[in-house]
Amino acid sequence: MFLFIGGVEIIVIILAYVMIFGAKNVPEVARQLGKGFRQLKDATNDVKREILNTAEKQGVDTSIVDSVKKEVAELGSGVRKMTEEIEGTIKRD
Repeated sequence: MFLFIGGVEIIVIILAYVMIFGAKNVPEVARQLGKGFRQLKDATNDVKREILNTAEKQGVDTSIVDSVKKEVAELGSGVRKMTEEIEGTIKRD
């Protein structure tokens, strides 16, 4: 489940998009989504790095980092799953 949307809802949204805008636009949209997710990941990494650097300078205990890494890994897993679903839909068309 990603952003409170399940797999079935994502598929319905993709099918509606294909019916409205046509299959020719799907690869471009997928590329844009990929770029957007990459920018989101880069921004997240920048924020994490900045927080850790500031915490270390302030002498703050950074043991919470492991739990944050776990949450980020779960988020990344959800993004990968959604990307695979989109790629699977594109390949079928």
